Amino acid sequence: MPKKPLLFTHQLEYLSILDENGNVDQTLEPELPEDFLLKLYRYMLFGRRFDERMLNLQRQGRIGTFPPLTGQEASQLGAAAALKPSDWMAPAFREGLAEIWRGKSMENTILYYAGYDEGGAVEEDRNDLPLAIPVSSQTLHAVGIAMAMKYRQTPDVAMTFFGDGATSEGDFHEALNFAGVFQAPVIFVCQNNQWAISTPLSKQTRSETIAQKAIGYGFPGVQVDGNDILAVYSASAQAIERARSGEGPTLIECLTYRMGLHTTADDPTKYRNNEDVKVWESRDPIRRFQTYLLNKGVLAEEKTQQYEEEIKAEIQGGVERSEKLMNELGAPEDMFAHQYAELSPHLLRQREEMLEQWRLDQKEEKNG
Repeated sequence: MPKKPLLFTHQLEYLSILDENGNVDQTLEPELPEDFLLKLYRYMLFGRRFDERMLNLQRQGRIGTFPPLTGQEASQLGAAAALKPSDWMAPAFREGLAEIWRGKSMENTILYYAGYDEGGAVEEDRNDLPLAIPVSSQTLHAVGIAMAMKYRQTPDVAMTFFGDGATSEGDFHEALNFAGVFQAPVIFVCQNNQWAISTPLSKQTRSETIAQKAIGYGFPGVQVDGNDILAVYSASAQAIERARSGEGPTLIECLTYRMGLHTTADDPTKYRNNEDVKVWESRDPIRRFQTYLLNKGVLAEEKTQQYEEEIKAEIQGGVERSEKLMNELGAPEDMFAHQYAELSPHLLRQREEMLEQWRLDQKEEKNG
């Protein structure tokens, strides 16, 4: 028998609507209300400024390790903004802006990274899972939620976020395979920021794209400019509509870049070229969107300054409320209070060492 080519029903597309200078392709431009466009811009700006403040807090020793998101505002906000409140979101650990868009408070964010478990609580009106530290575990959870909604015949969808490094995990492939077989109403959003901590994308996969991995599991994949919020929103809205109408999952690969640290325990200068960082700085998602809004006449320079002032005050208020809550949530030694009826000698020793360090820290803070 002669060889013959196998034909696949799926093909890949790359979507970009705003170029690096903020110029729009009007044939692809989504029709979005002006107030919604301004809301997106303000949230992006808030995400950047809150990220900067969180980094300052960490360097001052006022919170612990956290994962900065600067540079990835468009890829997560553009996707989350296309969801309805009744939909479910399963984040990884860098989706802080998407979580705040969905209703998470600044106070909970700060509390969590200051070491207070109370900050990890999900508010009653949020259909979101807590952030997931284990790489790619949340992809399975999202598929399970999507299958439950399909079983109950509700018109809702699940969306999960993950990085390029997660695509090397077995959980990712199991989630895509199950979702494809059972046509689960789930959207997989890969924030391909080019680095899995210090491992570059070239050491993660030989595929030309991550989006093409969807083809092997029988559903569409699309690659988008992850620094173009209009492209991310449009691709996400289309994928959500597919899922709602019973057409199954979609994999969206957002090409973006982690401008800062993997976490505040990381030093990216040890493994990446600063010239690459400069290239991606020129593709800044906030500057690009701001230029588009200015050209469109939706945004004025004075409005931008107003947003900056409002956001600065909001963040300061959030920090103050968080630190007040920390003082009300109990003494640090409470972590030892509910483990055993009687503490062992080594735990008693640890408690005393911790209290001594805490007293020293308090004294230093008081003395300035």
